[in-house]
Amino acid sequence: MQMNLTTTTFTENQKKVETVTLPFHPDQDEERDIINLYPQMSYQEFLGFGGAFTESAGYVYAGMDQESRELMLHDYFDEHEMHYILGRIHLDSCDFSCGHYEAMSDPKDVLMESFSIDHMEQYVFPLLDDAQKICGRPIEIMVSPWSPPSFMKTNSERDHGGKLKPEYHTFWAEYICRYITLLRRRGLHVNRMTLQNEPNASQPWDSCRYTAEEEKVFLRDFLYPAFIKYSLEDIEIFIWDHNKERAFERAETIIDAETDHMVKGIAFHWYSGDHFEALSMIREKYPDKILAMSEACIEYYKYDKDDYLRNAQRYAHDMIGNMNHGMQLFYDWNLVLDEKGGPNHAGNLCDAPYLYDAKQNQLIERNTLAYIRHFSHYIQPGARRIGWTKYTADMELTAFQNPDGTLIVVLLNQEQTEKQIRLRLNGMLADIKAAPQSIATGVILY
Repeated sequence: MQMNLTTTTFTENQKKVETVTLPFHPDQDEERDIINLYPQMSYQEFLGFGGAFTESAGYVYAGMDQESRELMLHDYFDEHEMHYILGRIHLDSCDFSCGHYEAMSDPKDVLMESFSIDHMEQYVFPLLDDAQKICGRPIEIMVSPWSPPSFMKTNSERDHGGKLKPEYHTFWAEYICRYITLLRRRGLHVNRMTLQNEPNASQPWDSCRYTAEEEKVFLRDFLYPAFIKYSLEDIEIFIWDHNKERAFERAETIIDAETDHMVKGIAFHWYSGDHFEALSMIREKYPDKILAMSEACIEYYKYDKDDYLRNAQRYAHDMIGNMNHGMQLFYDWNLVLDEKGGPNHAGNLCDAPYLYDAKQNQLIERNTLAYIRHFSHYIQPGARRIGWTKYTADMELTAFQNPDGTLIVVLLNQEQTEKQIRLRLNGMLADIKAAPQSIATGVILY
């Protein structure tokens, strides 16, 4: 039995990746510095990693040189690299669009004759089409609305929250069905949707508010019946799609005897902090529901854009916590943005694993890319999280068993000092030196 351990460190923001092979040796009743792995304790199945095909990402991609395009897509979607198999698409515009747009804007067009998704042909679809060629399999698409068309809303605009007017419940449900149907006709593998992006926020960009009860009523009385009408019952519906701190309450309100079969899972974001325990409670009360991280990014108004390593560590900390509390799907936000963290029609600039400076023709790899890779490259779709114990709070970890039998352990050391680890498995030990401020992934063949 042996382990191939790959470690990534950054010194003065210069990446160093090192892989070593570590043998296992018999345990002589060691008690100190122990991390135990228990493959016999099996938890949730992990379903895959991916990112968002926003219009902003497509716009940046359109201006990239061919070499940068190929490098970025290869890194993300090649099964031997980061192995992204998931994508998220916004229905109509979001903040990471070049401006506002809607598939139709005429309240008198009750037959939706003016309905068109041609706007997406300029930037979104070319990026998605090229990614799919690299992926080698249909990318699984989750769709999310940021706002209904302005005429359907109480505030008569896409921005600043507002609500869906009651008289448009049926029309909006059919609008969503029309969108999904056209995306599928174009050949996209749309298999999931969230009811509303961030329904608890009145954002200065495209947004719409729903209380938990309003979301439940729309799902039960309008959207799900429309899915049946248009033969879209196979679409997996995710509720909430907002921060974790209220995810459990949302699930409790929406999921009941009437709606249980309609709700496939709960989608969540990370912007209000850890709240990992919310995921555990949802997992305990609703064990058949899928937990999906549907969006995460480093917001420049909140974090220093040049705090490269700390921002990457934030990502890994959140991914480990979410996985250890039940997460099964991971969707990062924008696949690529410009060097400023845009374009964004609301000025809400953010980081992405890849940035591109069009003036310099330079593809910029951010530290978060390397950190996400330590999960997505190694943890295969269909992997099962396994049990573990650790000797110190200074190390963070998660562990999975892949369908091929290999064991994967991801170790995050945010401390300034090296950590000694004796990794114990089935009565055998492997000695690990976790470098200061490092992330490492071990692949165990046994």
